[in-house]
Amino acid sequence: MENLDDAGVYKLSDNVALIQTIDFFTPIVDDAYMFGQIAVANALSDVYAMGGRPLTAMNILCFPMKTLGASVLEDILRGGMDKIHEAEVVLIGGHSVDDDELKYGLSVTGTVSPERLITNSGARVGDRLILTKPLGTGIINTAIKAGLVSDDLIERVSKSMATLNRNAAELMLEVGVHACTDITGFGLLGHAAQMAERSQVALEFHLESIPYFSEVTGFAQQGLCPGGLFRNKDYYKDRVQFPDEIPEHMQNILFDAQTSGGLLICLEPAKAKTLLAGLRDAGITEASTVGGVVRGEEGSITVRKSA
Repeated sequence: MENLDDAGVYKLSDNVALIQTIDFFTPIVDDAYMFGQIAVANALSDVYAMGGRPLTAMNILCFPMKTLGASVLEDILRGGMDKIHEAEVVLIGGHSVDDDELKYGLSVTGTVSPERLITNSGARVGDRLILTKPLGTGIINTAIKAGLVSDDLIERVSKSMATLNRNAAELMLEVGVHACTDITGFGLLGHAAQMAERSQVALEFHLESIPYFSEVTGFAQQGLCPGGLFRNKDYYKDRVQFPDEIPEHMQNILFDAQTSGGLLICLEPAKAKTLLAGLRDAGITEASTVGGVVRGEEGSITVRKSA
């Protein structure tokens, strides 16, 4: 692929193309089993974002056996395997090394029909933007490390990160969309800026329509922001315009580096209504229309308080 898409694509024939991706990271929750689930959901997401079906996976593991021991390792791999089975993917191998810092993830191979391939470069003026998961995981995970997060919030955030984007992807394929990307390390505005640039359009977001975990605002006000957020902000801030009434802590939430975030889907207005109804019927209740594609400087983003 020539674009900065979520995964690499190699065309095998007129009917079949391979999608390949890899992702792994250090723990972002204390529960080893949940960490395994989140890491797998995150790795599979790139294939879903491009309209593909993940078929096989290989484990990638760096593990400090002397420090953590076999029981933690078993819990991580069990969590990963349960999520792999849920996705109906076949684990065909992997590789591990003894490392002082724990890391886990997958290399994933999927397939897609070239005619149904979805990239981040097809957005068209007049389209609507739908986001399928709430923001704030990076900031909340930072607050978790500081011991400031309730068990209830940890459970809700972990469940969101461990949820596959499979159902959302299948529904968007049924409706038909112009572009899609999953929201991960570059944050909402970083991934959106890539979509705007590659599609040669401008995007507009409506803050009051963007889903996020309500508790994240308090943590953001306290300055509990991960390093990835500030890197995103430094790199993309010149492409984003905010009105004065949007405070900095709310701006930071939009730059927050996400783990296993939702899909940002771009499609025609009539189809957007159909897709949003389908997502909510499928239990993806946080999904929301968050903005649209507008005329303006290519690659630019405007954030407004409301529509």
